[in-house]
Amino acid sequence: MKYAFIERHKNQLPIVAQRKILEVSANGFHQHRAKKATRLSRLGDTALLVHINASFKEMKGAYGWPRIWRELGEKGIRTGKERVRKLMKAHGIQARGKRKFQA
Repeated sequence: MKYAFIERHKNQLPIVAQRKILEVSANGFHQHRAKKATRLSRLGDTALLVHINASFKEMKGAYGWPRIWRELGEKGIRTGKERVRKLMKAHGIQARGKRKFQA
């Protein structure tokens, strides 16, 4: 509640002064802002599936869920491993298997 008040009134009074008046630590305030930013950036399943399909096609179907998950992380899309695994399994996205050796 205090953090939301500080955010709303940051134009009228400096944040440092508001924190002192409301007795809020700087660390707590910055953690709240960081948590709020990550909450807003969470992708829905359909948007994430689009990114998964794009990475899968880019790698010509050779990557499974662990590598796709790492690729998404490198592109700046933060999500959980299990979420990627479950979405890929539910939509039938599966890496090609290795070919059998023939002499």
